[in-house]
Amino acid sequence: MASYLHDNPEPAESEGDWLDRVATVRTVHLQRCKDRGHRFSMLTSYDAMTAGIFDEAGIEVLLIGDSAGNTVFGYPSTVPVTLDELIPLTRAVSGAAKRALVLADLPFGSYEESPAQAVASAVRLMKEGGAHGVKMEGGAYYAEHVRAMAQAGVAVMAHVGYTPQSVNSLGGHRVQGRDDAAQRLLDDALALEEAGAFSVLIEMTAEPAVQAADEALRVPTVGIGAGGSTTGQVLVWQDMLGLGEGRAPRFVKKYADLRGVVAQAAGAYRKDVLDGSFPAEEHVFKE
Repeated sequence: MASYLHDNPEPAESEGDWLDRVATVRTVHLQRCKDRGHRFSMLTSYDAMTAGIFDEAGIEVLLIGDSAGNTVFGYPSTVPVTLDELIPLTRAVSGAAKRALVLADLPFGSYEESPAQAVASAVRLMKEGGAHGVKMEGGAYYAEHVRAMAQAGVAVMAHVGYTPQSVNSLGGHRVQGRDDAAQRLLDDALALEEAGAFSVLIEMTAEPAVQAADEALRVPTVGIGAGGSTTGQVLVWQDMLGLGEGRAPRFVKKYADLRGVVAQAAGAYRKDVLDGSFPAEEHVFKE
């Protein structure tokens, strides 16, 4: 039987900054954010070191995204990413995170076949990777997949709007939810909520459609390129910290220029190696 000794009680109503006082973030705390008009933060992570840093910084949700296809594996899109590739990344993040809720993406090809396939893939991410739940792309068509996972005890964050795994069928990187598509997005979100999704992530979608969805949904929403009306916000950490090259997407705010810092440090290291100044005396074992 599971131990509940380390679960924190619900913070008293009179306490300020209640979310900071939560020792272990769970889906119930994200729902409380929605209910009380509070917000939460979410970042991707794919390794133990960044997971530990982000966890210490107070990030409420860590996502092992299939964006690892671009940021870790160097693929041209998220489509080639496999379940076997995401499991060890998930294990690294879940092992390092002490407070954050850890979610892992169901990659392309790991759930579309049937609800049973979705359950089996989610179970692997949780049992082998240590994830607390999963994120799955797709609209109302996948409601039964969500229902099956929820009934199996899997916490599911649905993902609508722009869905990167469907980039080829969507016709490229295009903003979703415009004109008549706004109603389809709302219908998808409501169907996934009804099926048991604890949250709905909305990506690269026109703000009016996002606002309508957030107002209609009981569960918390998470936005990326979706404006400011959602309960939570998520970014790919390499985008947020400026590790990428070229122009960042419009919805990304760079909080640092790590690409410049790392490049400068690597160049200084190379110079020291070439001119013999590294290793210096203080770096050498004499005995």
